[in-house]
Amino acid sequence: MKAMDHHFVLRLAQDRTDLHAAQRLRYDVFVDELGANGPMVDHANRREIDRFDDFVDHLLLHDTRRPADDQVIGVYRLLTEEGARAAGQFYSEDEYDLDPLKQSGRRLLELGRSCLHRDYRGGTAMMHLWSGLAAYIAEREIAVLFGVASFHGCDPAPLAGPLSLLHHRHLAPPELRPVARAKGYQRMDLIAEDALDRPAAIRAVPALIKAYLRLGGVVGQGAFIDRAFNCLDVCLVMDVDRIPATSRAIYQRGTAP
Repeated sequence: MKAMDHHFVLRLAQDRTDLHAAQRLRYDVFVDELGANGPMVDHANRREIDRFDDFVDHLLLHDTRRPADDQVIGVYRLLTEEGARAAGQFYSEDEYDLDPLKQSGRRLLELGRSCLHRDYRGGTAMMHLWSGLAAYIAEREIAVLFGVASFHGCDPAPLAGPLSLLHHRHLAPPELRPVARAKGYQRMDLIAEDALDRPAAIRAVPALIKAYLRLGGVVGQGAFIDRAFNCLDVCLVMDVDRIPATSRAIYQRGTAP
């Protein structure tokens, strides 16, 4: 466990109570705010659930100033290669062909279901989650991080600028480049690079994706239209060895959760 800022506590989920707290925050963010749904979503108990929850580690950020049953304000879901084998696949394999990553011979970690309570966005909470993530990565000797990140809505037309920017400027090298599956494939090169309004495109990229790009993140080929979650996904990949030293110093502060 790691304490910080006196009222923040960061740790891995330890039992079903912790898991249910994570699922309730996910429900608030993904179902209430973003309109997601799915066959395992528990609307009666306001829990966003899927079959991978029993095979992952949940990294939880608590604010101890809140009521005891409502302290989880940040979540990261972490799926190791061992967890993926037990589950039968990585979560994002439904959307992307991950063979280039799986054949790289490097130790992988899939990131997912990253979310913050609406009252904590724009502050230090995300930095604390990333500090815990950095410790988890170091402890388990992870070499490559990946996972899907989302643009809200399924219509690619208003997202042509940011998608094209990601394709032209941040495409993963072939040896680490997942490819979106045909059933939901959406081209990302919708605007030619020389016709792109780069400042406007950058402004339209979600904050979390921009943060990954600053850490050296790159994207797979093609986006994937995820109608269940009412979003358009891109597959982000980060080679841990290529994270800039200055960024690594910031996010690696602290001890393992």
